[in-house]
Amino acid sequence: MNYIKLLNAAFEKFFFDDRLNPTHISLYMALFQEWNSSRFADEFFVNPRELMRVAKIGSKSTYHRCVTDLHSWNYLSYFPSNNPYKGSKIKMSIIGTSDEPDMGRYNPELEQLAERYHPIREPVVYQHHPTNGQAVYPHRPLSGQALVSNINNTKQVNINKQPKGRQAVLDFFVEKNFNADEGKKFFAHYEANNWKTSDGKIIRDWRALAKNWMDRTELFTEENKPNKKGASQNRDNLKTTKTKDYGQPL
Repeated sequence: MNYIKLLNAAFEKFFFDDRLNPTHISLYMALFQEWNSSRFADEFFVNPRELMRVAKIGSKSTYHRCVTDLHSWNYLSYFPSNNPYKGSKIKMSIIGTSDEPDMGRYNPELEQLAERYHPIREPVVYQHHPTNGQAVYPHRPLSGQALVSNINNTKQVNINKQPKGRQAVLDFFVEKNFNADEGKKFFAHYEANNWKTSDGKIIRDWRALAKNWMDRTELFTEENKPNKKGASQNRDNLKTTKTKDYGQPL
């Protein structure tokens, strides 16, 4: 995928689409960044709370309205999730030069080309023979633009895929001021799944996954709190006097 071409095509479509408001565009850009971080995967999962923070959206109703609008207008496909531990699934539309967007066609040749320039599992290696005093990245094409940022790839390669043990997970949850029991649930869940996502992909950053787990747990707990405003415990709600002398005038 070409980051610049996709982004330019989106901006061109924004210009002619009068249905959009700034909140729609802000949310789309936040989703576009998540798409880029996932190496333009065909589908990816998102954390609504994190997206709202990035897009500067303060209302849940505004977020749901905007993402539903973008879905209806063929900017993306939105698959909401009722599971607090699993985010909503997004499938971005590939906006081309034609009037109708290409709804997420997967091009294996482009993905293979991106993998050739930036291998996922190979560490970043710089040549020891600099050109004009600068190190040369061997996987970068000689002409044209790199498909994915070199900086992002370097960070992703150095991330620990799996925790060293259950205690490391518990310490991380406690460090984030979270209940250690929830850390046990997190470890047991992904240990049983061989530290793979629901779609079978190997987890690249367990700490980021744990943060999403905490956010979803807090959101689920907040949304399922019982209503504190219960019925009044005062049986005499009208607070009338029960020993009234009906012989006195009103």
